[in-house]
Amino acid sequence: MLSDVVVLDLSRALAGPHAAMMLADLGARVIKIESPAGDDTRKWGPPFVGPVDDRQSTYFLSCNRNKESLVLDLKSPDGALVLERLVKQADVLLENFRTGVLDRLGFSVDRLHELNPRLIVCSITGFGHDGPEGDRPGYDQIAQGEAGLMSITGEADGKPTKVGVPIADLLAGIHATVGITTALYERSTTGKGSVVRTSLLAGLVGVHAFQGTKWTVGNETPTRIGNHHPSISPYGLFDVSDGTVQIAIGSEGQWTRLAEALNLPADDSRFVDNQARVRNRGQLTKMMEDTFSGRSMEDVMLQMTQIGIPAGRVRTIPQVYEWEQTLSQGLTVQVEHPLLGDITLPGPPIRFDHGPVSGARRAHTAPPLLGEHQAAILAWLDEAEWQQEVADPQSIRKRSDSSTEIGSKSDV
Repeated sequence: MLSDVVVLDLSRALAGPHAAMMLADLGARVIKIESPAGDDTRKWGPPFVGPVDDRQSTYFLSCNRNKESLVLDLKSPDGALVLERLVKQADVLLENFRTGVLDRLGFSVDRLHELNPRLIVCSITGFGHDGPEGDRPGYDQIAQGEAGLMSITGEADGKPTKVGVPIADLLAGIHATVGITTALYERSTTGKGSVVRTSLLAGLVGVHAFQGTKWTVGNETPTRIGNHHPSISPYGLFDVSDGTVQIAIGSEGQWTRLAEALNLPADDSRFVDNQARVRNRGQLTKMMEDTFSGRSMEDVMLQMTQIGIPAGRVRTIPQVYEWEQTLSQGLTVQVEHPLLGDITLPGPPIRFDHGPVSGARRAHTAPPLLGEHQAAILAWLDEAEWQQEVADPQSIRKRSDSSTEIGSKSDV
């Protein structure tokens, strides 16, 4: 769907790369511009896989499919010149430098739009690009703590707990993708580029949902309560004889069916409605677990299915990727990696009825080796500039022989 869009991905680590990967999944051509040392995540591990003399980080593999890699030293005149040429041909530039870094490199927003008035510039920062702490560096776990997420995650009597994935990075990447695609739509009407900004802080505060309004409207401070819902009961994780089962009651009709099936006192004043059940969650949880104590997970799951009660297991990550339902949804893709051969990656989460199950692309490509597409990208850039000059000789300033030579070197 975005096959006519060229994205320059100057980001590293996770938030920006995740956004760029989503755009690539939707068909955009994504050129990943890396420093000579490569994206930081190429060194994040274990685990590492592949040849002993060229180990590959599985972290890097998770967020860079469907991209091409170009190595540029943006602090050098040669590297800056190539980026300038790329900006003129691009539709989107995505970056997650600390506030002010891109300006110091000579590529402020004003300069970028001078080079290409149609360019969409997307900036992802840790805490926002302005404000009293806009210059703070941002890493996921720092943001999870600062944005309050850790204060509501974990057991009531335990320490604040981070989410098991870098959720601040991932949410910022998703919000960046939404912003970029909206800006592209706007450009189709105005013909002008714009600036999209988001941050790790914004991504997390933006999903506080009912925990946010509990404070802003209800004036109550949300706290950790472990694996049970703070506003609904019964809704959470329950012990059974051989493990745990999750059960979620979202309506009074579901509660009535559950109480009848488990011989619970549905008309007891402690449980007569959801508000009462939340107040008496501890008692209700114990009563339910007492009824489950001699029953297996499979037995309880079967009963919940029969009476129409939402229930689920707690799967391990390997079990998720072996699950037929996961596979049926196109949530994995097979790619051919130049060093690792045929590998399986987590796949795109969006499907279109008129497209293949795996997403907007009909074929996916492996995360690139560092500088893997250097020659091909520079050759494309030369061709694109030549075609533009033929179509409109005044559209591009004439390049000197030296700049043409620099732009053609594969070791820039």
